[in-house]
This record gives sequence, structure tokens and C-alpha cells, in this order.
Amino acid sequence: MENFPALVDDAGQWWDAAVEDAQEGRWVRDDVERAVVADIAAATNALHGGRLPPFTEDDWYVRIGRIANWAGVIRLAARAGGWELRPVAGRAPDRPAGMTELLSGIYAIAAPAETWMRRFVEARQPPSEQDMARAEFSFSGPGTLEDLESFFYDD
Repeated sequence: MENFPALVDDAGQWWDAAVEDAQEGRWVRDDVERAVVADIAAATNALHGGRLPPFTEDDWYVRIGRIANWAGVIRLAARAGGWELRPVAGRAPDRPAGMTELLSGIYAIAAPAETWMRRFVEARQPPSEQDMARAEFSFSGPGTLEDLESFFYDD
């Protein structure tokens, strides 16, 4: 990915908008949206044993796989709820933000990891350490997407 840090920043604006609008009452999740967020959390357990990123002691396959798995989970979630994933790079999210913006923001960071995984499997070429660490810091640890469910107060 040519400018992964910028993509992460753009994606963060999208999921931040969704969380902020939910916390401020501009987006009130329905039962399906609550169930989907719970399912995302269940399906994306990072299995890192409580360690904090970057996970440099883990094999590249495991590191990349943790992030790439999010992409498939988010695509399934979007299909299940009928939300359309949108490109986030260089774009502001619609407001009030909701499930489309949340899922699009998450997906934008996870999708490049699928390319990273193909390159790694085919040519043993990992992503840059900086890009990998940036992705890991987005998804794992306190206050990250690993804690997605805790960002919502409407349960």
C-alpha cells in the first residue's frame, strides 16, 4: 500500500464518526446492528494473549492473518445487514454516521492485509514493518477496534 498511514487516518475518521454519533444519540443502533457488532467482536478475537502490538515475535503469517481476517468478517457483516461498504480514502463520512461508515472504516484498514497475505504466501514478501505495526495498533489493544463493543452505550 503506497500510503497506508493516510488510509488508516481516513478510516479512523469514519469509525470515529460512527462511534461519536452513536454516543451522542445521533445514531441509535437497532437490534440487528447490535448483534452484528457483537458477532464482529466474537469472530475477530486476535488471540494475542493480552500482549500489546506490534507483535514482532509472531510469524508474519499470523500477524498478517489477524488483520486480514477482519476483512472477511466485515464483508460478511455488511452483506448480512445490507450495508454497502464505501471507499474512505480522501473522503469524509456522511453524518450522522452509522453502520455503513463504521464498517467501511474498519474494512479500509483490513482489506490491504488480504493483499499482504497473498504476497506473503506467493513470494514470502511481507508488508513493511511500519504498515504492519500501524494495522496492529488499529485493531489490537485497549481502546482499539478490539474493544469495539465497549464504544457503544446503547445495550
